Amino acid sequence: MRIISGTKKGMAVKAVPGKTTRPTTDKVRESLFHIIGPYFEGGEMLDLYGGSGVVGLEAISRGFSKVVFVDKDPKAVKIINENVEALGFRLQTEVYRNDAGRALKAVVRKEKKFDFIFLDPPYEKQKINLELDLIDEAALLKKNGIIVAEHKKEIELNDSFKNFSLWRSEVYGITKMSIFKGRYI
Repeated sequence: MRIISGTKKGMAVKAVPGKTTRPTTDKVRESLFHIIGPYFEGGEMLDLYGGSGVVGLEAISRGFSKVVFVDKDPKAVKIINENVEALGFRLQTEVYRNDAGRALKAVVRKEKKFDFIFLDPPYEKQKINLELDLIDEAALLKKNGIIVAEHKKEIELNDSFKNFSLWRSEVYGITKMSIFKGRYI
């Protein structure tokens, strides 16, 4: 895997060994950033199922100022930290070993809000609707923020919440990418 664009374009990123994680493919990642904006001037991101960290690292390479990575797999956390160091992004990142539910509660306690939240749980353990409810209730998305949920195409997600709603969906083979935009009345 490699960073596709930005300040670290072409740099290699290690994958998590074994079959416990499913990295976001280059095609899906390129499409994602084409849709939400190829480059950014700052902003904070939450990568709730970090895996190798490639999506968050791509975001920093394209201009995000801060990414918080969360993954409960110790192998994934180790690889994220190695990738962060290799790319020189230590000051722009926080890496936590935790499950998604606990991580969201910790973020609420710290009163953090994000411009971009990325959810890509293992296909067998997807609870995206529950996590979207938690994100909505805690108002973790900044005004005009974006949430991207990568999931099995057969899974139907709620499309309307108090603070955000489904903007568009894209299908890539067995993968569906649901993109939500913040709404504030």
